[in-house]
Amino acid sequence: MYFNIKEIEAAELAEWIEADGEHFKIVDVREMNEIFAGTIEGAEPMPLATVPLKMNELEKDKTLVLICRSGARSAQACAFLQQQGFDNVVNLRGGMFAWAGAGKPISLPMAS
Repeated sequence: MYFNIKEIEAAELAEWIEADGEHFKIVDVREMNEIFAGTIEGAEPMPLATVPLKMNELEKDKTLVLICRSGARSAQACAFLQQQGFDNVVNLRGGMFAWAGAGKPISLPMAS
């Protein structure tokens, strides 16, 4: 758990995806070579270093679920976005390790 960062477990995120993927967006902050190895279906690739440059492409009124390999980089991205006025950011606890460990599907990334 990271200080002042909302987190979601892999099972809960899978439920969100199954119920209604429209009220949130998944943003994968890993490097592109990691993303190309597989991500969560529908995730938008946005490597951590590009978040400050591309944050204007993100909707402040939509919940953003940030993911990475272990949850550390995505927590950094959550903290940064909160400082920039994004109130609805959520970190995937345990990242893709937790997602894969829970047996959830991994797919190829969306074209950016």
